[in-house]
Amino acid sequence: MADRGKLTALVEEVARELLVRQWQCVTAESCTGGGIAEALTDLAGSSDWFERGFVTYSDHSKQELLGVSGETIERHGAVSEETARQMAEGALRHSRAQAAMAVTGIAGPAGGTLQKPVGTVVFAWAMGGFATSVGTRVFEGDRQAVREAAVEQAIEGLLARLRRA
Repeated sequence: MADRGKLTALVEEVARELLVRQWQCVTAESCTGGGIAEALTDLAGSSDWFERGFVTYSDHSKQELLGVSGETIERHGAVSEETARQMAEGALRHSRAQAAMAVTGIAGPAGGTLQKPVGTVVFAWAMGGFATSVGTRVFEGDRQAVREAAVEQAIEGLLARLRRA
């Protein structure tokens, strides 16, 4: 089970960083199924800095809602840094937000390969005027543990990038 106190503290810090800049954020989620948006909106007043969330579980929805290239998915897979980058950048383009975080992965229990085992999660963070950054992690545990760890990592990553902006 995730440490709710730590997650709440992270969200509060993200909120402060966004509010200071008068920015909003947007999420583009696949394997977390809206978990990041849920964590953000658990904080009262989040409508001041959370603009919207996209849950794009299928490849088609990634293309239709975020503008991810079908060629990118075909060449690199839905779980790839290339796809995550396009998800984050597409979320910015299709919203009024200035900061985006995207996540795509294999939460399990099935679906993994030798190259991308269960627990593989790819993240991307995009902010207007800054280079998009991406990263890949492999988390241990069952489906719920992987999803909870991915939510926390996505929010931590956004906070780190906001602090450097």
